[in-house]
Amino acid sequence: MANIKRANTSGITKTGTAISDVPDAPTIGTPTVTSATVVSVPFTAAATGGAPTSYSIVSNPSIAITTQAGTTSPLTATGTYVNGTAYTFTIAGVNSTATGPASSSSTPVTPFSTVSISYTIVAGGGGGGGNRGGSEQAGAGGGGGGMRTFTDQTVSGGTNLAVVVGAGGGGGRYTFGQEQGTNGSDSSFNSHTSSGGGGGGGAVGGGGNSGGAGGGRAQHYGAGSSGGAGNTPSTSPKQGSNGTSSAQGQAAGGGGGGGPDSTNLTSHNSQTSGGPGAAGSTSPLNSVQYSGGGGGGGFQSYGGGSGGAGGGASGAQSGNSANANTGGGGGGSNGGGNGGSGRYAGSGGSGIVIIKYPDTKTITIGAGLTGTEGAPSGGFKIATITAGSGNVSFS
Repeated sequence: MANIKRANTSGITKTGTAISDVPDAPTIGTPTVTSATVVSVPFTAAATGGAPTSYSIVSNPSIAITTQAGTTSPLTATGTYVNGTAYTFTIAGVNSTATGPASSSSTPVTPFSTVSISYTIVAGGGGGGGNRGGSEQAGAGGGGGGMRTFTDQTVSGGTNLAVVVGAGGGGGRYTFGQEQGTNGSDSSFNSHTSSGGGGGGGAVGGGGNSGGAGGGRAQHYGAGSSGGAGNTPSTSPKQGSNGTSSAQGQAAGGGGGGGPDSTNLTSHNSQTSGGPGAAGSTSPLNSVQYSGGGGGGGFQSYGGGSGGAGGGASGAQSGNSANANTGGGGGGSNGGGNGGSGRYAGSGGSGIVIIKYPDTKTITIGAGLTGTEGAPSGGFKIATITAGSGNVSFS
């Protein structure tokens, strides 16, 4: 009897024997990048042919790839991919008989590429200054946290970028020696730092703190003295302005605001309402104003100074605290008058980091951070990181 040549669905033939257990070609899905070295490859197994016990994945351009064991979609393809290079993939079923035919090529993906991002870094605002029991003198407003915006910065996708969101400074207490507000904490991202706003000067002793790079402070003590200085770093953008000083009397000056548009304030006069805080600045990424200075405390029945636009808190009998994620300075407390009770001042607002990137990219917000990714708009997405320290990356 003559030999018979038969073909199976995979197109593989053998003289005298029909081979039916070679895996047929699967259908490949759309790969996604999960890190700088890993691509996730989804697929649908063929309905005909032999059952695969594993799969083989091949890239184009070709590199050595380790394919995740198993037969459940998706599988991961791990390799040393070239930065900025687009890759396509094919997948084939494998069993003890043979490796079957490959799928068609996938759509291209770039395992890690450069990403152009812009970001605003807002530090924690300084706490307001407190007054002291039996003192007519008021506490000054805290300075707004430093605010800096960087545009069109190039980073590598899949690379961890460190983020820290600074806390607001504490308000001064009425205990002797603790009237001065404390500085806010620094915020940082991608090797750039905005420094915390300086604390407001207390009713007894000491001027307002200068921010490490944040908005300046004001203080009041008897004849008055200078407010703390804001910081102008050697590289732009500027981070904040000086606080006001206070003149002879019982009303305190306001804190300086953070951001490039802030300017020094003038001195505040005696026995009136407290001085206003300086306005902060608006982030061009989301059109929100941040880092206003806190208002100074007033003389007894006079009101506290208003907080600066951008989250600064107003002065009051017990100074108001700035809202979280504004970088605003805390409000100073009013003078209590002879025999009056001492009061606490308001705390500064915590900072925030805002990141804008193309809507074709996805941000991964790592452990230790609190944040959200906004919906696409105008070709971009915006993520806001509101607390913690950790890493983010893009894919």
